[in-house]
Amino acid sequence: MSVTTVRLQAEVEQHLEAIAGRLHRSKGWVINQALSEYIEKQQLEQERWKQTLEAMESAAQGKVVDASEVHSWLNSWGTDNEQDAPRSGK
Repeated sequence: MSVTTVRLQAEVEQHLEAIAGRLHRSKGWVINQALSEYIEKQQLEQERWKQTLEAMESAAQGKVVDASEVHSWLNSWGTDNEQDAPRSGK
């Protein structure tokens, strides 16, 4: 495990100490948890952005499905005539 030094604003330090006290954990543990959650969130956002760019590129290439086909498919869910998901045909 490595050591990193961080300068905290006084207010942040007070909140950190309060949280650590409530949880009966060290400030280091709280910081590790917070950073782990932040990193995971950033990775998810990065993946979503990548998927968005890929979807935009796909749409720019004309790989789209008409809204009426999507609505028809969604309306078929849970019925005896449930349809397969529509495809762009490209």
